Amino acid sequence: MKRKTALLLIASAVLAAAGGGYIYYTMTAAPTVFAASAAAAQTPRVQTVNGETVVLASIDEQRASHIDVAPLATSKVQPEITAYTTVVDLQPLFDLHNRAAAALSNRQSARAQADASRAQYQREYVLFRDNRNVSQKSLQNARAIMLTDQAKLQAAEAAQNVLDATLRQQFGDTLANAASASGSDFLQRLMKGRSEVLRVTLPAKDSGSAPAQISVDGLDGRLIAARKLSASPQSDPSIQGNPYFYAADSALPAGTRTTAHVPLEGKSTQGLLIPESAVVWYGGQQWAYVKTAADRFTRRYMPSALAANGGFVVTSGFHAGDEVVIHGAQLLLSEELRPQGIATQCKDPPECDG
Repeated sequence: MKRKTALLLIASAVLAAAGGGYIYYTMTAAPTVFAASAAAAQTPRVQTVNGETVVLASIDEQRASHIDVAPLATSKVQPEITAYTTVVDLQPLFDLHNRAAAALSNRQSARAQADASRAQYQREYVLFRDNRNVSQKSLQNARAIMLTDQAKLQAAEAAQNVLDATLRQQFGDTLANAASASGSDFLQRLMKGRSEVLRVTLPAKDSGSAPAQISVDGLDGRLIAARKLSASPQSDPSIQGNPYFYAADSALPAGTRTTAHVPLEGKSTQGLLIPESAVVWYGGQQWAYVKTAADRFTRRYMPSALAANGGFVVTSGFHAGDEVVIHGAQLLLSEELRPQGIATQCKDPPECDG
């Protein structure tokens, strides 16, 4: 009995010592963990260094968020401007084409009739002068028929001229010629929907600089090549500028509004091409993030950026070799604009709702 009591006392002593050790470890180690967490929480994710805003993102965070960068290189590029573009409804062109074809047929028929009646009158006149082999009444009838046919020919020519003028007034010389010509391959492509006509409105300041070739944004995001036809006699009432007709081998629905990329001919420039995917908009201005350290990103303003194929050209504010963020720039902007220093007691803030 005394031996059992002694064993129980020894076991109790061992348990008490173990419990005390655990409490001591907890009391001494916990402050270290909390202090480390507090220190991490006190490190701002967004800082201002030398007047620039810097966003901190660890390498693991960059990898998880798929933040990628690419170095800038000096290159010679041709700047471009963007212009409003509308796919023209060609049904009026086709209707005028049909009317022009009918007018041409009427004119040819009237001309043939006028030529025949004039020849008949000339024969009657010769016979009348030759000892009056025909009566004067017959000659007068032939003359009346000739004058009537000449009047019909003039009316047919006037109708055709009006249709030709209408075509040119609405669709310009190139399309008018295609609609008036017999068997035009271009018109056949338009009627079969293999080509479309675009009205591209260039800014007024770029008058007279419509290039022969441009590209247009398609519905799937791909660029569509377009070739210049002529100046457009009519403009889009909702857009101010200089309108031109372009043809594109596509099947865009009539009335579609899209954007044309118009190269500025003879204005190639030396600069740095910032990819379009690197550009973020903030405060109505264009910015790009530059990786200034392994875990630091700085947002920089893009002054006087000229649109170019696939991005924007800058001549100041950036340097060759700067690593710009080409994927994940919007995430960095969201982190920069997120309110800082707001503590939460749960790991996932949305879980705290309710």
